[in-house]
Amino acid sequence: MAGFLSLLKRVYLSIYNWAVFFGWAQVLYFAVKTLIESGHEHVYNAVEKPLLLAQTAAVLEIIHGLIGLVRSPVSATLPQIGSRLYVTWGILYSFPETQTHFLVSSLVISWAITEIKQYACLRDDSEGYEWNIIRYSFFGVKEVFGSAPSWLQWLRYSTFFLLYPTGISSEVGLIYIALPYIKNSGKYCIRMPNKWNFSFDYYYAALLVLAIYVPGSPHMYTYMLGQRKKVLSKSKRE
Repeated sequence: MAGFLSLLKRVYLSIYNWAVFFGWAQVLYFAVKTLIESGHEHVYNAVEKPLLLAQTAAVLEIIHGLIGLVRSPVSATLPQIGSRLYVTWGILYSFPETQTHFLVSSLVISWAITEIKQYACLRDDSEGYEWNIIRYSFFGVKEVFGSAPSWLQWLRYSTFFLLYPTGISSEVGLIYIALPYIKNSGKYCIRMPNKWNFSFDYYYAALLVLAIYVPGSPHMYTYMLGQRKKVLSKSKRE
């Protein structure tokens, strides 16, 4: 029975990782193609559907960690996925005025390459901000074949040197750009009086999110440096 459950887990995680891998591959392809042919103003419209699907599918990673299906610490997975979902749905989808900014291109390309590398190698742990294409390719290969090639492992633990700054800068920049639109629209705000006797201002919530990036970003970057040193050092010893 244990062997069957283990096999079922591997099959499920393989399907999940490869499915998300192909989703992010579409995002990267359409983003680069549109950027070259039509300009950055049209990138979001070209990638919107696969972006929303692939990024929202990442919610399952939190569930995987909570139920023990993978070894990913939820404390590391939740902030990363939560911030991306916020930018995807709470900023880009909710405020179309931000969709034509050039930062959208740097954002989705950084995210896509990060996830593709992981999902082609099956995600069974979490090491922070990575190129999606490399990340998912790493875990997909690892789950199917039992291990991943050393060059793919090196990519998984090294590409964040460039992609973390570009990805995080794009996230912060887009939230900042959205602030006047959030304030003027009043979207997602709850005003008093109401039957719940509760008020909520989405503008100040966005400011709070920006403030969290200040200590959160250096902390995550330092964490990833430590993970890279640990994993690559272990790989060399083996």
